[in-house]
Amino acid sequence: QVQLVESGGGLVQPGGSLRLSCVASGGIFKVWTMEFWTMGWYRQAPGKQRELVASMTGDGVTNYADSVKDRFAISRDNANNTVYLHMISLKPEDTAVYYCNAAYSDARYWGQGTQVTVSS
Repeated sequence: QVQLVESGGGLVQPGGSLRLSCVASGGIFKVWTMEFWTMGWYRQAPGKQRELVASMTGDGVTNYADSVKDRFAISRDNANNTVYLHMISLKPEDTAVYYCNAAYSDARYWGQGTQVTVSS
């Protein structure tokens, strides 16, 4: 079965940076790379709905939430079925559980999430 495993979260001071990683494995990813999949990062803060942070299609088209533009960057390594979220100039309001998502046609998979806490 498909697994998306996030890593790289943690506690960081305001203004700091982190890089999140998500590795896709199992199921269809045993046979195919994630080349044609839209990969995304979402986040959910306590008491708030899950929201899109950044996504990248298989063609490399990116989409970012307005709140993270110019601070976050999504990238992918299709050969290793890995997607990254590079985060700089972190703010307390970026505190949330960050989830990796893989989407293709009607298929959609989620990771278990990684906690990012921005606090002094």
